[in-house]
Amino acid sequence: MYYIAHRLFAAHDRALAAQLAHHLALKVGEHQVFLPFCDTDEEDLVADIKGRRLFELDRERLRSIRALIAILHGPSPDDGVCMEIGYAAALGAPVILLTTDFQDYSSAPAGPRTVFPDPLLDALATRIVRVPRLGAPAQQPGTSRFANFAARNHAQVQNATEACVEAALQLPLPLPTISVPIRDGSTVYAEPSSYTAPNYALPGRTTIAGVTVLGPTRFEAAEPIPAARHDWAAALSSTRIVVDGSGPETPPGAALLIGAACATGRPVAAYLPRSTYTHATGREPNHRNLMVQYGLEATLRSADEVTAWISG
Repeated sequence: MYYIAHRLFAAHDRALAAQLAHHLALKVGEHQVFLPFCDTDEEDLVADIKGRRLFELDRERLRSIRALIAILHGPSPDDGVCMEIGYAAALGAPVILLTTDFQDYSSAPAGPRTVFPDPLLDALATRIVRVPRLGAPAQQPGTSRFANFAARNHAQVQNATEACVEAALQLPLPLPTISVPIRDGSTVYAEPSSYTAPNYALPGRTTIAGVTVLGPTRFEAAEPIPAARHDWAAALSSTRIVVDGSGPETPPGAALLIGAACATGRPVAAYLPRSTYTHATGREPNHRNLMVQYGLEATLRSADEVTAWISG
């Protein structure tokens, strides 16, 4: 089954994902494509704890997918989508990332560029399908420049959809088997927030109560993508993972690692001193994203709680 991960919270995002799912289903059959929100009946689903039930339904699909196709745009990738990418990648499923973003990203003005704001996304992608330019100018006399611009964007989306379906069909068979690294019982991987200054005193610390604390190398590396692969291996070889969830939404790297920990059974906690809650009809309040919320073992509200969780 192909799992299509996408931002859920605006009609145009859901429409784009549905268009992609439709064109892929024409090639592989509808039963081979899973589209969240649509296939979990999110708008009409009734459950005692609706957010948790949605998490469980999506997680069930993620554990048996042929590949994950994720739609990502802009400098703030959706944290739920990143969580799903991390989950799939940790289990060895191919990951196709689709973007129409025309920007590159770097950690310094003249630094090495990546397709996505966090190099870990570039590193985890089996294939990146990037269609950053508008379609050809429309030749429709009598229409406004705005209608012509809309047509060029529709053409760009169509091109992206077709390229992504072709990439999915070209994935190799059978799937490679990827083993999860053996855990080292004395290490914790700590991921800071890319949005804020460090909020707990881990950078520069090598041990806490006898536990070795590892951190990322990719943000300052001359070659960020190989460094991102090193960070991924370090996180998956650690016993536990702690992330700083501070920012407008959970940072991409943090969300990726929450997904990976959830997939592989590692305890994972997030430092989040202040939650922003989301509300939807029939659903319990969720802090930010329900996929991230229910993938966590613990939410830590202070630096002391972070230190206690690492040493505990």
